[in-house]
Amino acid sequence: MKKSILKKLESKIQGEIFSSKEFREFYSVDASSYKILPKIIVIPKNEKDVINIVKIAKKIRMSVTVRGAGTGLVGGALNSGIILDMKNFNSIKLSKNHVRVETGVMKGELDKKLESKEKFFPPNPSIGSFCSVGGMLGNNSSGSRSLKYGSVIDNVAEITFIDGNGNKITLPNKNKISKEIMKNARNVVETKFPNVSKNSSGYRLDKIKTEKDSHKIIIGAEGTLGIILSAKLIIKNKPKRRVLFIIEYNSIINAAKDCFEIIKTNPSAMEFVDRTTFQHIEYKFDKKSKCLLFVEYDEKTIQNHKKLKNITTGKVLKILESNKEISKWWKYRDSSLHYSLKSIRKENRIPHIIEDAAVPLENLPKVFSILNKINKKYKTKSIVYGHAGNGNVHIRLISKRAKIAIIKKIATEYFDEILKIGGTITAEHGDGLARSEFIKKQYGPKNYQIFKKIKKYFDPDNVLNPGKIITAKSTIIENLENF
Repeated sequence: MKKSILKKLESKIQGEIFSSKEFREFYSVDASSYKILPKIIVIPKNEKDVINIVKIAKKIRMSVTVRGAGTGLVGGALNSGIILDMKNFNSIKLSKNHVRVETGVMKGELDKKLESKEKFFPPNPSIGSFCSVGGMLGNNSSGSRSLKYGSVIDNVAEITFIDGNGNKITLPNKNKISKEIMKNARNVVETKFPNVSKNSSGYRLDKIKTEKDSHKIIIGAEGTLGIILSAKLIIKNKPKRRVLFIIEYNSIINAAKDCFEIIKTNPSAMEFVDRTTFQHIEYKFDKKSKCLLFVEYDEKTIQNHKKLKNITTGKVLKILESNKEISKWWKYRDSSLHYSLKSIRKENRIPHIIEDAAVPLENLPKVFSILNKINKKYKTKSIVYGHAGNGNVHIRLISKRAKIAIIKKIATEYFDEILKIGGTITAEHGDGLARSEFIKKQYGPKNYQIFKKIKKYFDPDNVLNPGKIITAKSTIIENLENF
């Protein structure tokens, strides 16, 4: 079977094709705890290759899953069929307020190009230069600056992709495709979409207000509706001045409560780290300190300094104004995932499942209460950091290797509580294998039926990354490596 598939691909594809055990093993994992061995890896040379791969896969009923840089935390780019590595799609074309980027471009390369023109692309995942633009589009990535500038979905003007029939499509456009998307968007139950500032769960039909927004259906779709070739990104002028405040708290709940007041001063970023992260920072903190807030402004810095001093109940430790010092301290925050993994012995790590929920900011203190109850009930400990201004908390659970069924119990309980307080199960990391089965619960049966309709419209034979977003199976504990 595999030999005949390889022959078909080799006759139609100009790019590289691999099926050796070493390649299959390499592409069987990402930064998550999952592992799925693919049959074939293709590195397409051009868009004609991508079209031919999809058409062949459709004919032989084999899945096609697109992969960026392999930095995903929920197994979104893992599957058992063909894996497409888009690294040859690496062009960058810069204009005044936009940049057209192919999906294999690494974020670090894009940042360098924009930096030379005093521009920037606002979404800034903490993995930084190591993720690909395609991965950012697929997950609707965000980062610290999304507080002011929005997520990827708010910073893209146009997308070109190949759908599950092998058709090349550019959105937005004035044809029947945009009309079909708009028709479905009008039918959603909007009250079932969480009222949060970041959300990368399901298909974001709530973001589509006119046909000009139709491209947003592809952002955050994790390659289930189309294989993105390129995108026209909206870029901004670099701020002339920034100031970063480091605030120390003896109570995590107090820090969470302060966020609701600080947000009214319009910071460009507001981030949270607990002791696990700040103990790696070269600074003498109070022994009673439990957490830090990083609050940054990139406009009206003097007025905002005064407002902040009157609001915060914590202690302002640092007021940083030089780019060098600001970058240094942001690196500490961006290393939180690294510090959390470094501090947990491998055998005590629970997979990344409940690590990306977001809630309305006024409910942020409740998240910590929910987490405390879970820790007590399941005898776990937790490391917490995240995008406090967005109510988005990243959690790493610690426990001696529990029975695998406990992972699903914890996730179900946590997500139920998050949904009760108006939150989303994932803010910026996507659904993947870890959370797709909870999408119907979040959005309700009517919206989920609309999601299925959208999937059928773009990918009628379920060729593109099956099992993600739309799934009838529970995948949360399937394919976990070393469990």
